Amino acid sequence: MDEIAVDERGIRLGQLLKVWGAVDTGGEVKALLEAGEVQVNGRPARGRGAQLRVGDVVAHGGRRVRLVAAPG
Repeated sequence: MDEIAVDERGIRLGQLLKVWGAVDTGGEVKALLEAGEVQVNGRPARGRGAQLRVGDVVAHGGRRVRLVAAPG
């Protein structure tokens, strides 16, 4: 499982998918979500603007990423 560090504000789902390398554009994010191909904490993702926090796990295409606290 991959890990991505975020601060206390977290990160939006669309941004995470880009940072993680799952997509290149916002249009691709929308298509993945509409197809039901992304899960957050084991449930289908609702929208690309969903705010994610430390501890959340996102799954797509057989890969998973967990959000961890950024140092400092």
